Amino acid sequence: MSTLTRARCRLGAHPIATDAALAVAVLVCMVSASFIDPHGPDGVSWAVRTPDPLSLVLMTAGAAALVLRRRAPLAVLALTGGFSLVECVTGDPRAPVVMSAVIALFTVAAGTDRSTTWRTGLLTMAVLTGAAMLAGPLPWYAQENLAVLAWTGIGATAGDAVRSRKAFVQAIRDRAEKAERTREEEARRRVAEERLRIARDLHDVVAHHIALVNVQAGVAAHVMDKRPDQAKEALAHVRQASRSALDELRVTVGLLRQSGDPEAPTEPAPGLDRLDELAGTFRSAGLHVETARADQGTELPTAVDLAAYRVVQEALTNVQKHAGPGAKAEVSVVRVGPDIEITVLDDGAGQAEPAAPGGGHGLLGMRERVTAVGGVLTTGPRHGAGFRVHAILPAGKPLKGPAGNRAGNPPENRPENRPENRTDAAKDPV
Repeated sequence: MSTLTRARCRLGAHPIATDAALAVAVLVCMVSASFIDPHGPDGVSWAVRTPDPLSLVLMTAGAAALVLRRRAPLAVLALTGGFSLVECVTGDPRAPVVMSAVIALFTVAAGTDRSTTWRTGLLTMAVLTGAAMLAGPLPWYAQENLAVLAWTGIGATAGDAVRSRKAFVQAIRDRAEKAERTREEEARRRVAEERLRIARDLHDVVAHHIALVNVQAGVAAHVMDKRPDQAKEALAHVRQASRSALDELRVTVGLLRQSGDPEAPTEPAPGLDRLDELAGTFRSAGLHVETARADQGTELPTAVDLAAYRVVQEALTNVQKHAGPGAKAEVSVVRVGPDIEITVLDDGAGQAEPAAPGGGHGLLGMRERVTAVGGVLTTGPRHGAGFRVHAILPAGKPLKGPAGNRAGNPPENRPENRPENRTDAAKDPV
């Protein structure tokens, strides 16, 4: 901090003391100037004349009023202007009582708006200059009378300039603070979005693979004594599922590395091209899964392809955990015009195990993924038994031919508008 800045801070902390010191300085200047005769025999002469007692009283009263210039600027301007008016009419106009009025006018201009500055400045200049010219002892064209006009104008102009500079500096500070707040809010929003995305990825990876590990570990424990070969096979599936979970976790956590960190191993994001592999992992866990595709080899955008894969993965995980033993699942992928529709059905056979406390994020995660790529997700129980997950995702340009003609499918017959799709049941497994 510079010396000037520290001095300003100290003066700003004690405004009354500062104004009192200013009043003393102004009084000294007025009294000193009252002893100077600019028209002496040798030019400017000192102590050639002395002020009369009335001038000294008016100078002292005008300087004393400046102590309150911050608290009541208009009242102080009226007092100092009255003292100057009395001096111009009854005393020697060369006595610089008007100096106190100039300081008071500067204070008003620096602390109020421009319109108030114009009104008070013009009124002060007109009254004091007119009184000195019309009622003073000197000729109207005397330089002392013109000096009154000049000094009052300078006081008003300087005060307005100070006020404008303060307003400009404050505007710059406000914009800087607003920009800083905006940057902080944007940073917090981006962090929250990234945290949500990573949490969703971790949920998808962990929920799927750990569910398979749990099922296979239970099978191994059940047949360990009687059928060790089948237990060995189940443990091999446990090992494979855990390895896949570790690989996907490594890829996801690698996104959190800093720019200077060693590069994490990466692999292509999973998509519908791995649908058969995904279904195979569930079949090895004992779930009967059937898949059907009618998407004519559509190449989906990476984000849409990943969202489609995660929807199927999460839906099958829900079936594995909650549809009960002996349940069957059907997965269909169909291209309909500019969209691709993914449907996962289960028959709900068997007794579903209750959801664990603190669960309920699976359907929410699927919906967030689908919404993030501009799709629509509907979930709910099927008529009779079972559960249905249906996602409509944008696939890009529509296909030509009957498969891409969606105009012939009335709105009431479209999957997203069927009655069973309009209710999101609370069957959230994870």
